[in-house]
Amino acid sequence: MLTSSTVVVVNPLKVDPDEVAETLAEAAEAEGVAPPRLVETTEDDPGFGQTRAAVAAGATLVCALGGDGTVRAVAQELVGTGVPLGFLPGGTGNLLARNLGNGVGSVADAARIAFSGRDRRIDVGWLVLDPHPDQQEGIPAPADNVHCFTVMAGLGFDAQMMADAPERVKDTVGWAAYVASGGRHLNDAPFALDLVADGRATPATKARSVVVGNCGELTGGMVLLPDAHLDDGRLDVAVLSPESLAQWAGVAARVLAGRDDGPSLERISARDVTVRVDPAQLCEVDGDVLVEASTLRFVVQPDALLVRVGDDD
Repeated sequence: MLTSSTVVVVNPLKVDPDEVAETLAEAAEAEGVAPPRLVETTEDDPGFGQTRAAVAAGATLVCALGGDGTVRAVAQELVGTGVPLGFLPGGTGNLLARNLGNGVGSVADAARIAFSGRDRRIDVGWLVLDPHPDQQEGIPAPADNVHCFTVMAGLGFDAQMMADAPERVKDTVGWAAYVASGGRHLNDAPFALDLVADGRATPATKARSVVVGNCGELTGGMVLLPDAHLDDGRLDVAVLSPESLAQWAGVAARVLAGRDDGPSLERISARDVTVRVDPAQLCEVDGDVLVEASTLRFVVQPDALLVRVGDDD
């Protein structure tokens, strides 16, 4: 009998584990592999500990079945292990899978890719909140103020929009929940911003949001960072500074049309970015809202994570 070396970290608030277990077992049988072992996330642990335990037990594939937060937790613990991450849709955004070109179909279709696809190596980003002196250079060691992101991290408007989109609304209307929550923060006060990219300071300015991306596609299919790639060893940064509703509309139109930088939208690329803001701003990584911080360091770790993709991706 085949022994399973695949673990699925499943968020029971997003899907029924008993129902998906049957679907996954059927997909595994079709691909000639053993059915995976399912472990559930908890309110206290969204996937970090479960993934560490899976790797320690010898898992050769760990799949995330939940929202972007579940994917992020699993990814953070798989960095540097050589164990690939598989994607099973269960949340609102599924942004990393979308940016990889996996698409977001049924659990059965996604399982076939996870069980029989190929491995691809991608970069990850790290966000360090109010870094200590020993966290100013290099890839940060694990710590309470260090957070991995595979898609995007942000502060200001971006994080407020994430924070105010209730889970029950996201479950009902999907990405449109973020549009509604964002509308409540269009007139929030700007903050002072100092930004240093790869050691080069940019002119101080006022901003309403900073988004740092490992890839470019947002919820709803909008591409905020068209030059961002998951394997280019760089992070792409968008600074949004609209001063009125009309300028917000102009930024949205520019993003939707795929146009270059212009009023209220500036984009740069770098490997290591530090921003200082006043007052402190709420922060998020891959949709997980964190805390307020005054200094944030974003740094890329190239080729750090294996992900399972379809043969044509």
